[in-house]
Amino acid sequence: MKRIRSALCCLALLCAAPPLLANPYMETLPNGLKVVVKEDRRAPVVVSQIWYKAGSIDEYNGTTGVAHALEHMMFKGTKKVPAGQFSKLIAAAGGRENAFTTQDYTAFFQELDKSKLPLAMRLESDRMENLLLSEKEFSKEIKVVMEERRLRTEDQPHALLYEKMMSVAFQDSPERRPVIGWMNDLQNMTVGDARAWYHRWYAPNNATLVVVGDVSHEQVFALAKRYYGKIKPAVLPVRKPQVEPEQIGIKRIDVKAPANTPYLLMGYHAPEIRDAAKDWEPYALDVLAGVLDGNPAARLDKALTRDNPVAVSVDASYDDTGRGPGMFVIDATPSQGKTAAEVEAAIRAQLGKVVREGVTEEELKRVKAQVTASHVFQRDSMFYQAMQIGQLESVGLSYEDIDVMLKKINEVTADQVRQVAAKYFTDDNLTVAVLVPQPMKGDGHAK
Repeated sequence: MKRIRSALCCLALLCAAPPLLANPYMETLPNGLKVVVKEDRRAPVVVSQIWYKAGSIDEYNGTTGVAHALEHMMFKGTKKVPAGQFSKLIAAAGGRENAFTTQDYTAFFQELDKSKLPLAMRLESDRMENLLLSEKEFSKEIKVVMEERRLRTEDQPHALLYEKMMSVAFQDSPERRPVIGWMNDLQNMTVGDARAWYHRWYAPNNATLVVVGDVSHEQVFALAKRYYGKIKPAVLPVRKPQVEPEQIGIKRIDVKAPANTPYLLMGYHAPEIRDAAKDWEPYALDVLAGVLDGNPAARLDKALTRDNPVAVSVDASYDDTGRGPGMFVIDATPSQGKTAAEVEAAIRAQLGKVVREGVTEEELKRVKAQVTASHVFQRDSMFYQAMQIGQLESVGLSYEDIDVMLKKINEVTADQVRQVAAKYFTDDNLTVAVLVPQPMKGDGHAK
């Protein structure tokens, strides 16, 4: 999954209205499994998600992509549930299920009728402890992963440029490695690598179970104890700090790939929330992303696509939660006849204007209103509610921080926005990546 997200979606994720999360209940089982329940009785359905605090940030060189590969293998069966049966059983119960891997975590989920929650827990707890990892199944599935990498990254010039930019922007942090892994590592990965990853991280004391829906927390806690309670905890590896060295000069990279138009990425190192109550810079950066992007009246879109049309599109994004270092990213596609250098200069001019003049109170009000409105439209989703809880719990924060975050966003001042712009929008903090278009296949020029 690409780390780039819409700034407003990130803000909305953090800004739950108090009534929505007024009743989460949390209990930690003796084996270390954290269980968080949100009762929502508006429909007779339930969302069950299990979050493992294990993502690409925990990988070692030579085995990049193993977190994602193991996600695939989790559907390959146990002694009780043969390969492919997990999904069939959920579908037969009228539900849906899937999984995803990021830098920070791997999560598995089911959405189904509330009466089928025991089924979801039985299946999920079984593969937490009893996964079968065969050489035959792995050899087939790793080919699927390699094809996924080809389709989603190597054959997608924008995704490829983002991957290359991240590999240059970060020197030491695992953030420099793609979640899906480098192709060479995938080609040489073994079932032993996946098995080692499974035994290292897939344990109750490295997981959070989140359940949202038409349930009682007492019922969920009882089911969790029944299905997960007997699973033994693991001795988890010590996660050593991997502090990214301070960048001491602008970094630039050109990437050649088949494409019709150039594409520009500008990535500035930025902080992540570590203490929801005490930090303030990430919230100011959240608001700044909304000022620059977020609707047609936002600064970058207005200045670069209408007032002075040097770009056909321009976006700003920032994700303030994660276990590793952060990145504030601006991307743009030049207009016909315009170069990436001209677009970069126009973006720099707008960023410089924020540093010199700051932002207006009207802009602050607009961004904060958008945050609230965006959340109102999403609050009916039980899946979204569970995602809020699971993400925060998996990156070292807490579902209890949600109200704090909303308060901190609303407290951001215009001067704070100007301060973070001046501090982080510097050349010594910047990596610029440019897509240099190459002839497309079938145009008579490509080999």
